Amino acid sequence: MPYREAQWWQPDKKSGRIVCHLCPHGCRLSEGQTGLCRIRRREGERLLSLNYGHPTGFAIDPIEKKPLYHFLPGTQILSFGTLGCTLGCSFCQNWSLSHPESTDIDLPFTPAEEVVALATQKATRAIAYTYNEPVSFGEYLIDCARLARERGLLNVAVTNGYVQPNARREIFAAIDAANVDLKGFSDDFYKHQAQGRLEPVLDTIRWIKHETNIWLELTTLLIPGLNDASDMLAREFEWILAELGPDVPLHLSAFHPSFRLLDVLPTTPARVAAARRQALEHGLRYVYTGNVRDADGAQTLCPACGAVVIERDWLAPHRLRLTDGRCEHCKERLAGVFS
Repeated sequence: MPYREAQWWQPDKKSGRIVCHLCPHGCRLSEGQTGLCRIRRREGERLLSLNYGHPTGFAIDPIEKKPLYHFLPGTQILSFGTLGCTLGCSFCQNWSLSHPESTDIDLPFTPAEEVVALATQKATRAIAYTYNEPVSFGEYLIDCARLARERGLLNVAVTNGYVQPNARREIFAAIDAANVDLKGFSDDFYKHQAQGRLEPVLDTIRWIKHETNIWLELTTLLIPGLNDASDMLAREFEWILAELGPDVPLHLSAFHPSFRLLDVLPTTPARVAAARRQALEHGLRYVYTGNVRDADGAQTLCPACGAVVIERDWLAPHRLRLTDGRCEHCKERLAGVFS
């Protein structure tokens, strides 16, 4: 099936190049060139989306795996992705999807109708656009998410937040919840380890929190010696508290050697737990640990009385002490979407 024409681009008459306006890179493409995302290519006077309608596979996951801990806990979600990414992280955990060796995709075409039908068939309440960066398949996401919403399903984006504002408004228009990967609180870290910049990500996070009804959670992967210094984390926690408030859940995850960072040691459980304590001391109410087995870091506590209101074993919650989003002990309402 022929590739679809992409959105969010325009010709530059002076240079003869096509300028992509999907993400902050603003790639300027000559004939046959592909953007940094590896998935948007110029052919003639058009920009093509090479990943439209080409999912790499589907899975039924617990929603906690996204990770989302305050959005429909205990439910299942249909997850899928395609190929490509708007960043170039040296530590990518899904590098075979985000950094494809070839821009020519040999995958079956799956229209949006089939994606939504599958979610309905599997009796899931939501679809997650994940595994690779969903912004990179924004055109496909829009079609799937709109149809899903029409059929009564919810939509979740697991994203790096590296997207230009005009494209962002359209891509996230039918999204109900998002987990944004805040990769490190340093522009230098983004430049050298992710081939991007920090401020556009912060702008997306602020926009989601203050200008949309999207439920927001954040994730930071702690990489030893690169983004886990206490002073860098302190700046991140202070920014979250000042810009977003204390109720946005934060997931602090352990790094495991991957892609181009095979010589960096894994993050120890003790370091992840210490980072969580630091975040709590800064005033964040909901801080969780990921990629390690940590009983304390998996539980949701009532911020008023301290009772465990969601008890989790690894990922899946096995006991919820919430009624209509309120603590069963003291009746405090927790931040989140619980029904």
